This record gives sequence, C-alpha cells and structure tokens, in this order.
Amino acid sequence: MSTASFLPAAFRARRRLTLRRPAAWLVARARDPETGLWLVITFALLHALLWTLILIKLKAAQDVHMDVAEAFAWGQKFQLGYGKHPPLSGWVAGLWFSFFPVADWATYLLAMTTVSVGLVLCYLIALRVVDRRRAFFMVVTLALYPIFNFKGFKYNPDLLQLVTLPLLVLAYLNAFEKRSWLSGIWLGLAGALALMTKYWVLTMIGAIGLAALIHPDRLKILRSPAPWVAIATMVVAMIPHLIWLKQVDFVPLTYAGDVYGLSSRAQSAQLVLGYVVHNAGLLAAPILVGLLALAWRPRLLARIWSPRPSPAVKLPQALNIWIIQIIVAIGPPLGGLAFTIYMKTDWGISLFFLTPLALIAIPRLRVPAMALFRITAIWLVITLVTLAAAPRIALSDIPKSPNGASTYAARSQLARELTQAWHMRFGSRWAVVAGTTEIGEPMTFYSPDHPAPLTPGEVWSSGLTSLDEAKRLGFIGICDTTDARLPTCEAWMKENAPNAEQLVMSTQRFFQGHPGPSTAWKIFIEPPGK
Repeated sequence: MSTASFLPAAFRARRRLTLRRPAAWLVARARDPETGLWLVITFALLHALLWTLILIKLKAAQDVHMDVAEAFAWGQKFQLGYGKHPPLSGWVAGLWFSFFPVADWATYLLAMTTVSVGLVLCYLIALRVVDRRRAFFMVVTLALYPIFNFKGFKYNPDLLQLVTLPLLVLAYLNAFEKRSWLSGIWLGLAGALALMTKYWVLTMIGAIGLAALIHPDRLKILRSPAPWVAIATMVVAMIPHLIWLKQVDFVPLTYAGDVYGLSSRAQSAQLVLGYVVHNAGLLAAPILVGLLALAWRPRLLARIWSPRPSPAVKLPQALNIWIIQIIVAIGPPLGGLAFTIYMKTDWGISLFFLTPLALIAIPRLRVPAMALFRITAIWLVITLVTLAAAPRIALSDIPKSPNGASTYAARSQLARELTQAWHMRFGSRWAVVAGTTEIGEPMTFYSPDHPAPLTPGEVWSSGLTSLDEAKRLGFIGICDTTDARLPTCEAWMKENAPNAEQLVMSTQRFFQGHPGPSTAWKIFIEPPGK
C-alpha cells in the first residue's frame, strides 16, 4: 500500500496535536486560581479594545447616539438627579471625559469598557456557583451576547446596569453565603448604587428578595443580620437622592408615567410580545454558539450530558441564579401586560446577563476542556471577521437609509457652524441650546463650548439650565424640519424668543463619497440679555 494513503490521517493527527497545545495552555490558565482571574481580565481588555475599533469603523458615518450625548451633558454638572433618571450614569460620563477627549471614539471606548467590567464581575459571580473552567466558558459565551458587543455601542443608564446589577448579584451571593453584618452592608451599598443608575433595577432587587424568600435555605439568611442591615444601609445611602426627589416633586416618576403609560391594552400586548421576541432572539445567538462549542460534532451531543450531577456546581448558589433569572425573565413582561406599560426592548439589556451562567450551572451538563478553546476561537474569529467587514458594513448601510435623518443627519457639522456663528456675533461662549433631546444634547457634545441643553416644554427638566438663565445668557434654538414636533418647537421659539434672529441652515454628511441625507434646520439666535 502506498504511504500516500496514510497522509490525510497523519495530517489530521498533527492538526489535532497542534490544537491541543494551545487548548491545554488555555485550560491550564483558566483552572489555575493564580492565573484564572488575570486570564479573564486580559480577555475583557482585549474584548474592549477590539470592539471599540469595530464600533469606530461601524459607526463612522454617524454621530454619537443621543443617549450618549445626553449622558455627556449630564456629566457637565454633577447633580443628585437629572430629571428623567438618577445621576450615576452622568457622574460616570463626567469622570470619563475629564480624562478622555470629547470624541466619538471615546464614547465607544466608554461603552465597551462598561460591558467588559461587567464581564469580569460576571466571572466573579460564576466562581461562587461553578468551577473555574465553567466560569471562563460562561464569560466567553457572554461576550458573544450582542448586548456585550455591537448592541452595546451606546453608553446610557441601561448599559451601566451591566456593571451595577452584576455587582448587586455578587453582593447578594456573598451575603447569602456569609450572612454577616459586613456582607449586609456591602449588599445595601450595591443596592443603592444600582438604584442610582436607573429605577428599573427594582426588578432585580425584587427578584433577589424573592429568591431569598423562595430558597430552601431561606431561614438561614432571614435569621442572620445580613438582609436587615442591607435594607437599612440602602435606605441611608439613598437619603440624599430621596431628598432631591422630593425637592423636584418626583419628576422622574412623572416622566415614566407620561412617556411609558399606555391606554391601549392591545398595544401594550403587542409591545410586550416584541420585547419577548427581541430579547429571546438576542439570547439565542450565544446559547447556540455555546452549544456548538460543547458538542462540536453531532455525534458528541450525547456526551455532554452526564448521568450524575457534577461536583463543579454549587447547588445552593446555582438555585439562587436560576430563581433570579426566571423572575426577571417572566416578571417584567407580565407587569407590562398587567399595568399597560410601553415595554421598550432596551429594558431587557440588563436582565439576561445571568442566562449563560444559569445554563452552564446545570449539574448534569458536561463541559469538556476542549470546549473552552472552541468557544474562545469562535469569539476571536467572529470578532476579527466583524472588524475586517466593519467599513464595508458602514458604507452599505447608507444607501439603505436615504432618508435616515435621525441616524445620519450631520448634527456635529451643525454644532460647529452654530458655534462659529455665535462667536462671530457676540464674541463669547455659547452657553445654552434650546431644542429637543435629539438635537440639543448632540450640540452639547459636539460644540467646543458645550452649551447646556434646554428642552422646550419638558416638565422633567435635567436641571442643567433654566429658561431664565437661557434668556439672561442668550441661546440658540433649533427646530428640525423633519420632526413631527416642528409646529410645537416653532411655537415655543416665537413665544420665548420673539425677536430672535432667524436662519435656515442645511447640513449633509458625505462618507467615502456617498451622500447622507440633507437636513434643514430652523435656527433662532437669541442674544444675551442686557
């Protein structure tokens, strides 16, 4: 027999040997108590860097999202609240841009840093539930969840919850295990920090409370000082914000009721269905990839299921994770139906980071050592392919949205032109911009003067400026001619700036020779008061 017939088999053997070496190295580092955490931190840093580069290329034809510009605007003035939301996201943005330049790339780095910190915290949660091998597998699977990559491009309170909610769950698992005064204090502080991000975290706080009551070991935790100290600590830590809430007549609650309250139960049911389908679709991607990594070949599918429970899973803590995840998965949609709420799909951003852990903590599930290498390789290939394709994707999206003024309108160009116009007329800093959130906050971000935003007719004012201050310092009012609220905007301008200089400006962005939408803006320049 010719030796050539043995070459394919020999080649396959060499390839398996070549792959086993890096796989063995990765598994050894992941399982080692001294290197496991550093491996995850390194992975998170690499994830943040690569996906920042991807987002810079992917969003090159767009200005930053208005949520990002809004967080930047809040960070210009540290307050105990900003009308619509608690202050933490504004504080973080303010601190971030005290070190980084006000540039698009810095916002994407902030977003990816946020989700990468969340990855490390989720790893620390996993270590209290499963062994280090499963914990690392969970982290890489979570990095494939779209919320932790391209869907996490905009920094806002929803995204920041991917730090504060894992921190809250970690503090709860610690308190459940130690049941001490100190663990209760940490849990209370974590709860307060989460509440200072967004009131939506009450869903997770409620789920944790129910988990403590439902768990078979509930008497151990309830008889300990931990939960009661946690409640007291959280209330004390929230007192300054609660005082602010009373001072502003609870405007965040007014905002929530006005914006998200519905009168049509049919519409509410449709939105809830969209919320469920959207978030289930996002979760399907990492779950299917994780299953692929576990059972690389169909014939191996049966081998990942063990007849005996694995000692790698700590059942009491796994039960906590299962209960919490089930409650936050089912509770909000049912609440949306019951109270006829406008359920936004983005509200699911912060609620499903425990899903990969809940699945990998199934005691009878086997996690082969080679699965760690496979899931990491899949993550790397997907990331590098997306990085290479990002410029082409950005270019291909423009022709698909010829009238996409909300996405592709050149607000950054308008901000520069208006700043120059103000300086030429008055020779002073442009202090206030009046307009909708979609246009006012981008002016704050892109203008080198960073004028404070004033939203006409908004009862839940951010508190960054006031109408009296705007009239004293002068302001530029902007109405988007493509916005259905144009008549309302114009009426407000005529009432509050009847003698303002009126202009019409048009902006248009060109990206690699391709034109974006041309947008006309009605401008009202109100000079400083005498």
